[in-house]
Amino acid sequence: MRRTHLFSAAVLLFCTACSSGSDNGSGESAKKAVEHGAAVRAAIERTSADSARVNEKIELRSVDSPTTYVFAIAGAFDLAGDRGRLTVELEDSGMDPVEEVFVGDTVYVHGSRAVDEGKWASAVRSEALTRFFLRAPLNDPEHLLRQVKAMRQVSNEGEERVNNAPAVHYRGTIDHTTATLGMTAETKQGLNNLREKLGEDMPVYADVWVDGKGRAVQARLSYFGGMKAMATMTLSDFGTPVKAEAPPAKQVVPVTVGEDVLLA
Repeated sequence: MRRTHLFSAAVLLFCTACSSGSDNGSGESAKKAVEHGAAVRAAIERTSADSARVNEKIELRSVDSPTTYVFAIAGAFDLAGDRGRLTVELEDSGMDPVEEVFVGDTVYVHGSRAVDEGKWASAVRSEALTRFFLRAPLNDPEHLLRQVKAMRQVSNEGEERVNNAPAVHYRGTIDHTTATLGMTAETKQGLNNLREKLGEDMPVYADVWVDGKGRAVQARLSYFGGMKAMATMTLSDFGTPVKAEAPPAKQVVPVTVGEDVLLA
């Protein structure tokens, strides 16, 4: 019964997405979609060449649960220099937050349950995987930007306000390969099975808001098909200084991400 409900809801959303873009058959609509997609890519490239303050909320709910789990991630990140410092917490869980320091291809984690108190766990950023749909491995903000940059069938949804300033809202979808980027083999297999039942890509929406300076100031990925998965990241205070240094080597213990829910 649960599988039938999930399948029906996903099909309904997929058909809605198709019907809303039914005018894409015209040459003019196709041309505009290409132009909008180029605007999004240019905005993400501009944002990725700067530093910013990051605030992200990840909302997850499984098929058979009424509870939505909310992860809050905040800090400063130098997207151009691959350095940053983030605090991650699972709201209303009673769990202590963890602190992450990104330095190149290494992420140092203080407060991880994988090491003794007072130690820093370290993981290889490029090798990290996530068990959760639409959640970045190690909460990496660049991962989300990489995914939305690949959005397709892009439309201009008009002007809205982000960070108390006007921004153009673009909406599109991402393909299955992009949606499952960086996932564990087990999670990816489950999503592959669902895709086979649908006969099409799962309807994953991508939204990007671009400010008057051509920067991506907000990005979102969302899926509602029985289960809920939504990641919304807002970027502000561009050019903000970022202090991110590796802790002393004697305090560092290399680990794999494992089952720590705060690290995905």
